Amino acid sequence: MLRILIADDSAVVRERLKHMLVDLGGVEVVGQAGDVVEARYLATRLKPDVAILDLRMPNGSGADVLIDLKKLEPAPRVIMFTNYPHPENRKKCIDQGADYFFDKSTEIKKVLSVVQSMLRVQGANSRH
Repeated sequence: MLRILIADDSAVVRERLKHMLVDLGGVEVVGQAGDVVEARYLATRLKPDVAILDLRMPNGSGADVLIDLKKLEPAPRVIMFTNYPHPENRKKCIDQGADYFFDKSTEIKKVLSVVQSMLRVQGANSRH
């Protein structure tokens, strides 16, 4: 089971993403956060395998949360999912340790594809 935390200031986006991820099978959305403070708290408490972070959220930035998450042991894989896919934002997030960076308006299928790949790898590793 792949444990995922979703952090986005839009409840609609969180719920839509949750349903799409759960429909893949093998995914458990262990938490949802609407702001940076809640995202940090839930990530530390729940220790997800994957965190999907919005870049712009109340009380800070998903990029700030990214830095904190990459200090956790074990560090979750981080997917940045934003309406602000500008090259400077992409570079900053990748430089700070984001594993993936996707545009909300055009790349939702890429998020699902990446999660499916993670599930395949996890399944292969659990058979050894």
